[in-house]
Amino acid sequence: MTTTHPKETPTVDQRNPIGVHALVWVGGTRPDEIAQAVQRTKDAGFDLLELSLHEMETLDLEGTRAAAEEAGLALACSRGLAFDADVSSDDPEVVARGEKILHQSLDVVSGLGSTILTGALYSALGKYGRPLSDAGRANVVSVLRSLAQEAAGRGVSLGLEICNRYETNVVNTARDALRLADDIGEDNVFIHLDTYHMNIEESDFVTPVLDVADRLGYVHIGENHRGYLGSGSIDFPAFFHALSRVGFTGPITFESFSSAVVSPTLSNDLAVWRSLWTDGDDLARRARGFIDTHLAASASIDA
Repeated sequence: MTTTHPKETPTVDQRNPIGVHALVWVGGTRPDEIAQAVQRTKDAGFDLLELSLHEMETLDLEGTRAAAEEAGLALACSRGLAFDADVSSDDPEVVARGEKILHQSLDVVSGLGSTILTGALYSALGKYGRPLSDAGRANVVSVLRSLAQEAAGRGVSLGLEICNRYETNVVNTARDALRLADDIGEDNVFIHLDTYHMNIEESDFVTPVLDVADRLGYVHIGENHRGYLGSGSIDFPAFFHALSRVGFTGPITFESFSSAVVSPTLSNDLAVWRSLWTDGDDLARRARGFIDTHLAASASIDA
């Protein structure tokens, strides 16, 4: 586990905004929680704060946007869907509920002044008992094409986050995501890689990055157990080198969940059954230094 603090990292020509997920700090989106997340994100030296839209009704858009702007932070938004609002369903009523939630989410993103809505936008977040049907996939393509077209008019891009087989049956690998993006056919749809999910589904940490190349728009950095970076089994040097090879300049966001912080409802959705850490500040500072160190190392190799 690295103990490097961001300020101790050698200076590099860093082009990537470095972010942290708000669930490292707080479990919800009440104004007091958002204020805390913004301040702690700034104090830990990050450039971007990612907000989960699982509690949109408690999110103060104007206040959150103002707080982030004052702190000099960019905002990104992410979400998944529930099984009763699953756009990959064969049931038109279920699909309609999911489509409505996605368009409401786009309203939130616009209200926050963000340009990124990403996540499992294409399905419920949970284990399916059967493969995706042809009708279900067609529903995904139709809903996300319409959403992308509306998003383009608002200056927002949509990310297809690739999740593991226990959280979706729609997109599990980079090549799955590329096929879905091709079928949606809109220029503002990008691929979102997550090392935690890649560790389960991909053969290595280089090939998917090279496959996606300039269509990669967002990255989640997380350990195989979602704890401290460097304390697990993920081949981060190979992954960061691959990012350097394709010239990736988009956001790199640290994501980690612990039952010490995440709300019980979301803990159940994400299967967060244990506390891998209790001190989010220490976790995040170390993650910031870890990411900087690997970016610098990869840049020096490719220089």
